[in-house]
Amino acid sequence: MNKCKEKLMHGIFLVCACISAAAVAMICFFLFANGLPAIREIGTADFIFGQTWKPLENKFGIFPMIIGSIYVTAGAIIIGVPTGIFCAVFMAKFCPEKIYRIMKPAVELMAGIPSIVYGYFGLMAIVPAMQNIFGGSGKGMLTASVLLGIMILPTVIGVSESAIRAVSDSYYEGSLALGATSERSMFFVVLPAAKNGIMAGIILGIGRAIGETMAVVMVCGNQSILPDKLTSGIRTLTANIVLEMGYAADLHRDALIATAGVLFVFILIINTLFSILKNRSSDQ
Repeated sequence: MNKCKEKLMHGIFLVCACISAAAVAMICFFLFANGLPAIREIGTADFIFGQTWKPLENKFGIFPMIIGSIYVTAGAIIIGVPTGIFCAVFMAKFCPEKIYRIMKPAVELMAGIPSIVYGYFGLMAIVPAMQNIFGGSGKGMLTASVLLGIMILPTVIGVSESAIRAVSDSYYEGSLALGATSERSMFFVVLPAAKNGIMAGIILGIGRAIGETMAVVMVCGNQSILPDKLTSGIRTLTANIVLEMGYAADLHRDALIATAGVLFVFILIINTLFSILKNRSSDQ
């Protein structure tokens, strides 16, 4: 009876894995089957490195959107990752029980807030703050980075805290027994032991930052130009797709699908690089 149950569960897990793999394969096929012909028609260099996006003139250069996505994601990482890891360290080892009972549900609630609500918060709170500090419209690369940094916090905190708690207490206690302070034991013993889990949280956070659309659309300025300063208006790859897909047709529509394909490859490259980095760290 137990063997039958094991075989049944094995079959269910296999089917679920195959469905997941098939879904990814179908997405890849759709993106590249519709996007590659458009890239060939526009020209690979003109499409990837072109700096002009004017669909009415059949000019489809996405380089400003690529740079905008990279800058905004980098800003979100700089703001959100250190904050998230420090918060995870506090919650895992130093947070009093009474405070933890409040902080943990609050972090989980942040993960469930819709992106449009984050965008409205950014529009009503962060944009006016940027206007007071830097002048101008307040919408731009820095505003989007701050908002995305806030949005990736629950992902980074949740996964990092779980990774820290998974490390045996003997690591921490042994370091204390050798004379290290609590902070030194945490940052030089426990965190290195939990680095694979923390790296996974960072990768998930980056994935959300790159793929976020609605919140970014509301605060980034939506200007398809190369930014020359932190407060410059930008347009990301995802924002470009959502703003124009509703009325696009023919080559314009295929160019937007090709943009999604570029975004897909972009995320795949980032995940691959992080996996290589994690494997090298594990081998050392």
